[in-house]
Formats: sequence, C-alpha cells, structure tokens
Amino acid sequence: MAQLSIDLPRLDARGREDFMVSTSNAQAVALVDAWPDWPGGRLALVGPEGSGKSHLAGIWAAEADATRLRAADLTARDAPALAHRPVVLEDADRGVDEEALFHLWNACAGQEHGLLLTGRRPPSDWPVRLPDLKSRLASLTPAVIDDPDDTLLSVLLLKLFADRQLQVKPALIGFLLPRMERSFAAARALVDRLDAASLERGVALNQALARDLLDR
Repeated sequence: MAQLSIDLPRLDARGREDFMVSTSNAQAVALVDAWPDWPGGRLALVGPEGSGKSHLAGIWAAEADATRLRAADLTARDAPALAHRPVVLEDADRGVDEEALFHLWNACAGQEHGLLLTGRRPPSDWPVRLPDLKSRLASLTPAVIDDPDDTLLSVLLLKLFADRQLQVKPALIGFLLPRMERSFAAARALVDRLDAASLERGVALNQALARDLLDR
C-alpha cells in the first residue's frame, strides 16, 4: 500500500520552556533576564537570522507586559502612546524610520519603560544617519547570540522537526550535524527540504532520504 502523505500544520513552540540555553546564547539570555537592571533601561538583542531573537524577545515581552512590533511598522506618531508600556522593536537594523525610533527612545526614557531592540548586527553597525540616534544606539549594551554549538544545533533540529509534527530518530540528527552548514538559517532550510522531500516522495524521513538529499 502506498504511503499517504499529509501536509500537517506547523506548530511553533515559543514558551520559555521551549528555548534551549547553551554556550551560544547563555550570555544573551542572562542579559535579557537582568531586566529591569539594563543600563538606561535599554538593550539590543543581536544575532544571525533564525537564531531565536524573536523567541527570546517574545519571552521578555510576555514577562514585562511589553508591546511588540516590527521596526518597519513604527511611526513617529505612534511613539508617545507605545511608551506607556515597555516596548520590543524587532528588526530595528533594517527599514526603520529613524525619527520614529528617536522619538520612541526618548518617550520610553521619559516614561521609565524598557526598550528592547533586535537586529542581526550590533547597533553601532546599523546604517543610521541621524547623529543623535546614532550616538544613542552606540551606547546600547548588545546581548549577542553566537552561531550554534553542537548541543544547540541538535536541539534546534529536533524542535524544527517537532514544529512540523515530525518525529525523527537521534541517529538522523547525528548524521546531519557533521554534514550541514553550521548556522540557524541552514538548519531551518535543511529541515524544510527534508520535510518537502519526504512528502513529495511519500517516504519516511530517515537517514537514507537525508543522504540522498545532501548528495544532490
């Protein structure tokens, strides 16, 4: 009998219990958890694409009762109202209205509410032209998430499979680790490819499928 392939909905576990702490991100987690004792009440959470910045920022937002929004959605008109609570501004290193961010920074300071910015690079490297904003960003303490170590990469792969409601054997993880690019983005891309290949071919997600896919 042919195997029935069903494209199951993806889950996305985002609680603190779902966030794996390792040597790659332990310092960043400690800095985020130091709230409300951040220098000046502000912090930058920095790491590569897919490194868990949004997950960790979401944990802090829930615990601090913070407003959470994308930098691209921020306007100067919104800043005063947003600052009545702590704020998470995600992807602040790309596409942000500099005047809006400057007003938000000052409004949060005036209300003594926390401001957490996320980005892929340290704030001192962000392409900001407004001098007053540039100097403020340069003063931020960066909480840096590094590329994943073996422990974190293993758990990340397991989580990504679990989010797709896929159960895999530990041997498959052990097979993938030494053969894949060691980055968060690569892990996500690899799991996507394996999941798609399994569905397309109607076969189990196993080491044989992974070997064939990686050989190609």
